[in-house]
Amino acid sequence: MDMGRESRHEKDAMTVEIVFALVTGVALAAAVFAVPWVLALAFGVTGSVKEGAMVGGALLGATAGVWRLVRVLRRFDAQRRMGR
Repeated sequence: MDMGRESRHEKDAMTVEIVFALVTGVALAAAVFAVPWVLALAFGVTGSVKEGAMVGGALLGATAGVWRLVRVLRRFDAQRRMGR
């Protein structure tokens, strides 16, 4: 045993989990941002209302993406500590 050092398998699993968290976080952020964007296009909203919807969608999308990233990585860490 290498006394506390991570095996190659554990490092690979961590890399896969990080990439999974990033990809799903970006996908969720894009989906959340797309909702107000599509609604603004569908209803023909212009001017400051459209800008407000875009900024709100961007903020909500970024928040959702970061939330997903943190949630996936914390769940992975908890499972890793339990030995799964």
